[in-house]
Amino acid sequence: MLELLAIAAFAGLLIYAAGSDVARLIIPNWVSIAMVAIFLPVALLSGVPLREIGLHLLFAVAILAVGFFMFSANIIGGGDAKLLAAASAWTGFVAFTPFIFWTAAVGGVLALVLLAARQWVQQAETNPPFVNRLLTGKSGIPYGVAIMAGGLMAIPSIPFLSTTLTIP
Repeated sequence: MLELLAIAAFAGLLIYAAGSDVARLIIPNWVSIAMVAIFLPVALLSGVPLREIGLHLLFAVAILAVGFFMFSANIIGGGDAKLLAAASAWTGFVAFTPFIFWTAAVGGVLALVLLAARQWVQQAETNPPFVNRLLTGKSGIPYGVAIMAGGLMAIPSIPFLSTTLTIP
């Protein structure tokens, strides 16, 4: 039961962050803070050793440092960097490879689709405002969508979340 609640919390926060990123190009800080805050009791109650929890958090700090470098190079937004780090606390080293693979793959496809849409799709008054904003060349790419996809795809690889996902 704990695993299902943890998956719901992790996935729900990722989905909320992606929706917020699409709608406003903003990922609220509270989403990343909540993700890390929920990770701690879930990991403890799942029997993850304290040393491993510490390594997960240290890994997240390292990813945050890389994310801030990418932010300063104008590659991703600040909210994206924080969400990437918060999700990395959940994945740790073990599930980071599928997480970052799917994040990069979906991010690349998303960027190509948005670039193509900006070339061929016209803004219109009938479009919702967020669609017109995404179609302008001035707005960024809502990379929270890619982080969400990577996080959701990594769930089966996260050891303390995958016990309920095994098929006999």
